[in-house]
Amino acid sequence: MAKRKRRNFTPEFKAEVVLEALRGETSQAELCRRHNLSEQQLSKWKQQVVENVATLFASTDQESSEAARIAHLEQLVGRLTVALDIEKKALTFLS
Repeated sequence: MAKRKRRNFTPEFKAEVVLEALRGETSQAELCRRHNLSEQQLSKWKQQVVENVATLFASTDQESSEAARIAHLEQLVGRLTVALDIEKKALTFLS
């Protein structure tokens, strides 16, 4: 008996199907028949979307705070570099 090859779906396909299901234009059963999916699979995908929807908005806030922190650290490095150069010149001048 030959093994059935496991199907892999792209994230874009999953998103398209879930958005179509959430719009409610067609029933979940109709979507499953059209895309040859089980209703359990579609329900899992919908659950994943609902659980992870908050991360869409959190990631932009986190990225902006990380960018601000990097900018602050770069300024600090610049100040320390200038201070070190001044100390080196003062040391050579006093020697």
